Amino acid sequence: MKRVIGFIGTGVMGASIAGHLLKAGYNVNVYNRTKSKATGLIENGAAWKDSPKELASESDVIMTMLGYPSDVEDIYYNRDYGVLENARVGSILIDLTTSTPSLAVRIFQDGQTRGLQAMDAPVSGGDVGAKNAVLTIMCGGNKDTFDECLPILQVFGKTIILQGGAGSGQHTKVCNQISVACGLLGVCEAICYAERSGLDPLKVIESIAGGSGGSWSLSNYGPRILKGDFAPGFYIKHIVKDIKIAIDEAKKMGLDVPGLETAERLYKEIAELGFENYGAQALYKWYSR
Repeated sequence: MKRVIGFIGTGVMGASIAGHLLKAGYNVNVYNRTKSKATGLIENGAAWKDSPKELASESDVIMTMLGYPSDVEDIYYNRDYGVLENARVGSILIDLTTSTPSLAVRIFQDGQTRGLQAMDAPVSGGDVGAKNAVLTIMCGGNKDTFDECLPILQVFGKTIILQGGAGSGQHTKVCNQISVACGLLGVCEAICYAERSGLDPLKVIESIAGGSGGSWSLSNYGPRILKGDFAPGFYIKHIVKDIKIAIDEAKKMGLDVPGLETAERLYKEIAELGFENYGAQALYKWYSR
């Protein structure tokens, strides 16, 4: 019999992930601060729970897909409804949020004292990867827990790797976000250069995407930019959050990250111009403003 999965956070990516779990035959309990964002899941068979407390007490595997580390801390540690306090002994906690490595370690350790297993498992691939069930999942935790959860993760992920102990998944996601944040600067600058020089930027993308100048961001965000599609798969406000985590972690290690610091300045500026709820590709608007 398949385990009951509790899913907290049915936003842009979370709704798709929970939907894949439903289609795979799992019984899924859902909770979201805004119930309307879970309507589609409920209509397709998910069971709505009125609080994280209720969800945690009625689920075997509890998955969270939230916005900020502060949201993760609240959902797991809130005295009135926190997951850690209310999950049944033997339950598994999987946080898919891009959060801080230190919080992941804390949840893991506090979970163990309560008879719970926890794994940090941030994802990459954006809304497209979530919809197509091909997300990259970066995991940190015990190997036994990873092996037990792998069939669940394979429902919505394609590249799934245990990076090491608790917090390792979040450290790996920091590496990913550094590459994405800095790489998008190059994508936007290349497109703007192509436009200013009189080239057809779509043809330029077709020419360079398969070579050394190619990247996931160029192939996926480039065409969106040219269509004027700045809908969020990955919010500007969230990349600003992720960059801050990355810079803070780099400072702890004594690592200079000048490229990332430049990216932080540009993303903050475009967010302050009113684009914080647009997709990350809206950085293009900083260059074309």
